[in-house]
Amino acid sequence: MPPVNYVKHEPIFLKLHPELNEKWVQELISKDPSIIGLGDLILRDKERVQPRAGRLDLLLQDPESQRRYEVEIQLGPTDERHIIRTIEYWDIERKRYPQYEHCAVIVAEDITSRFLNVISLFNGSIPLIAIQMKALKVGEVIILDFTKVMDELTRGVVDEDEDAESAPTDRNYWEERATKQTVKLADELLSIVRKCDSSLELKYNKFYIGLSRSGHAFNFVVFRPKKSRINLELKLPRDSAVDKKIEEANLSTLEYDGRWGAYRIALSPEDIRSKQFALEELISLAYRNREG
Repeated sequence: MPPVNYVKHEPIFLKLHPELNEKWVQELISKDPSIIGLGDLILRDKERVQPRAGRLDLLLQDPESQRRYEVEIQLGPTDERHIIRTIEYWDIERKRYPQYEHCAVIVAEDITSRFLNVISLFNGSIPLIAIQMKALKVGEVIILDFTKVMDELTRGVVDEDEDAESAPTDRNYWEERATKQTVKLADELLSIVRKCDSSLELKYNKFYIGLSRSGHAFNFVVFRPKKSRINLELKLPRDSAVDKKIEEANLSTLEYDGRWGAYRIALSPEDIRSKQFALEELISLAYRNREG
């Protein structure tokens, strides 16, 4: 094994740095929004003027789901003004462009526990993500490390049978709504699912076919049969590694559903038979995510 070169890093506090400032961080994220860890986002605008409320640091957008992220950057520790400004900009943008989903994002060097407690009061009613940014000097190179310390709270998941969609139906309902052939595709997918847990059964609900274990809903995946295909929904957080698996398998993604935190994939009968290995991997990831 060749020798490994070790270089000791030096933490840098950007708030006190004579040259590296908030504008520098803003430019780095503008050029490559993926560095903050929210996926392959694109820059929509920066220093976006808000009516009677200053300027929004960055407006980012997911090219697939079209979801928009209102990003505020702060060097040093977070404070009350920062959270108020972030939420205010998010609120202005969502009212101006209600056709999009919106999410507020705070990027700061030091997100204190007190501040997290304050944010948690809003999380759930306001989609809010907190990202802690650390600057490190390694040799002559400056590195920025972004860590998501608080994710938005996903709203009530279809797992719990608490929404209107979970009204029980039966197989005949789905065979009439879709076709017998596409409902049989749910049986084929169940065979794959049972490699994770052999006790799982199909559970027929009004708007989707879910899963049950020991008589209780256990929906880490759900199925929605259509006339010529079946849609598979995988309950997983958006992740570039999962995106890559889906892309490499040449699976047809409809969109990422940020509201429910699920990948939506359209499957033909041939997809289920020829891409079984990729489906096994993805379903297994969703199962492990649900089991924690």
